[in-house]
Amino acid sequence: MTDGSVDPFTSDHEQVVFAHDPESGLRAIIALHSTALGPGLGGTRFHPYASTADALRDVLALSRGMTYKNALAGLDLGGGKAVIIGDPRQDKSEALLRAYGRFVESLGGRYVTACDVGTFSEDMDVVARESRHVTGRTPEHGGAGDSSVLTAYGVHQGMRACSAHLWGTESLEGRVVGVSGVGKVGVHLVGHLVDEGAKVIVTDVWEPSLDRIRDLHPEVGVASSTESMLAGEAGDLEIYAPCALGGAVTAEVARTTGARIICGAANNQLADDDVARVLTERGVLHAPDFVVNAGGVIQVADEREGFDFERARRRAHRIGATTLEVLEQAHREGVTTTEAAERLAERRIHDVARLRRIHLRNG
Repeated sequence: MTDGSVDPFTSDHEQVVFAHDPESGLRAIIALHSTALGPGLGGTRFHPYASTADALRDVLALSRGMTYKNALAGLDLGGGKAVIIGDPRQDKSEALLRAYGRFVESLGGRYVTACDVGTFSEDMDVVARESRHVTGRTPEHGGAGDSSVLTAYGVHQGMRACSAHLWGTESLEGRVVGVSGVGKVGVHLVGHLVDEGAKVIVTDVWEPSLDRIRDLHPEVGVASSTESMLAGEAGDLEIYAPCALGGAVTAEVARTTGARIICGAANNQLADDDVARVLTERGVLHAPDFVVNAGGVIQVADEREGFDFERARRRAHRIGATTLEVLEQAHREGVTTTEAAERLAERRIHDVARLRRIHLRNG
């Protein structure tokens, strides 16, 4: 490639597929990072990337995160992800989604898709008209529906675990929590925090999302921007929850934030690997996103057994215990929480994938 993009052949991914259907306007990339534990499950992000290189960079990082996320969630699933390049408000159509479904089907079950930023359960119903390998469908079609419900629930459990590790109590009552991004996941997280008695401040670039928060929770503060929220415009933050797109926690944020805990739903929220080290050196407790935001994948994965919300919720509740295990291991070993989480995931991948060397006689 000549445009400075990431070369998929230098990554550790198993397979990267570029999909293009000129008539429907589909331009998509499907990335499978690992199928050691099972088919790669991960959502489809529909986003107006500035370039194919940006889209490729995002899908490679997101699919790698799904490998760790699914492993730590205890699922027999590998890591995959897809991105569709375009503006979902203008470019999404039945023809495009069905064309995308044909490409998903062409992978023969190696990749199982679901919702992500820019896609919804109703979209998955359309994709499923062309592919059997779709989760996150509407309840009317036997699906789990909106996976943001348990994504937010899992982040809340992870946040409570961080509080227990740092302050000796799971309770978030009275804590000042800033939520950046109150879309599908953020709005549910705000509800959990308000119910627990936290003082919540929110920000979002999409004004209708803020209007919805004002209607649902008039007691919640609204900051003019994430930067002003982090600077203490509406009060000194104790917990920062990035819940929009990735890269929100930059080196500058890591060096200057007054928050003691960073725990949010956004994927790949650390701008680069060095950010984790800076946070650790400053004593800021960071809950790796691929640990705490696994509730959504737990929810859609449950469809494969015949969806039961309470069963999925009980599984998502374990995110708190997993988060605590990661934090304690990081403290014991003197490593970043990201390193500790990756080590735990890689240990499970190794131990379980090893079993596939045991031959099972057929017939």
